[in-house]
Amino acid sequence: MPRLTWRRILAVGLAAAALIVAVGLVWLSIPQPLLPEAEAALVSTPTVIFSDEGDWLAYTPTDRAPDAGIVLYPGAKVTAEGYAPTAQDIADAGYAAFVVKMPLNLAILGQDRADGVRAAHPEIATWAIWGHSLGGAFAASHVLARPGVYSGIALCGSYPNGDLSGQPMIAVSIFGTLDSGAARITSPETRAELPADTTFVAIEGGNHEGCGWYTGQPGDPPATITRADQQAQVVEATVSLLDRIVSSEAK
Repeated sequence: MPRLTWRRILAVGLAAAALIVAVGLVWLSIPQPLLPEAEAALVSTPTVIFSDEGDWLAYTPTDRAPDAGIVLYPGAKVTAEGYAPTAQDIADAGYAAFVVKMPLNLAILGQDRADGVRAAHPEIATWAIWGHSLGGAFAASHVLARPGVYSGIALCGSYPNGDLSGQPMIAVSIFGTLDSGAARITSPETRAELPADTTFVAIEGGNHEGCGWYTGQPGDPPATITRADQQAQVVEATVSLLDRIVSSEAK
């Protein structure tokens, strides 16, 4: 039997670490499967103009200049297309919606990509940001680094990565009651890091992946309502946030 020297032990350790990293990168490179509705929403409609701008998907209303814009940050391992129907429905309500594409589908690697969207649309004066799961955490980090830039934030199945309580903005936290993270989302610790008047929207029977149009979320309990039902409530809460922002800034 070969003698175990420290060099051999080190080599074995490094090989094992390299294998773990390789397996992790392969896992990260495989996004969650999309539902058919996601692909179907990559088109323009009579009321919404769609375009793929390379780094983001853009949805704008056809009949008027939008009163505000909102940037959507996807959850981990979910492509931007997984939120295409959500953005399309928001635009149908009269707002510009942009879904950012993240490096390796991880918002932690692209938390400042909303800057590019805003720079490309100087005609939009009022902005909000929306994030699902990991996307929500790093949307909050993005906001914290730019005080006063965003008028509102919507978190879906998420909680902030930092203290937003002192930010002069309107906030909404949307979550499915079956989301395994619901207790953390509504905890006193989370509430303390959000603006005091944050609205919490509990979607009865909704789960974590119901914030988007994908499937296969690990450890996610099955929803007891349809995806369309949960999404309708997600969009309603998001549009309500934008309505409140526009109304407050008009005063």
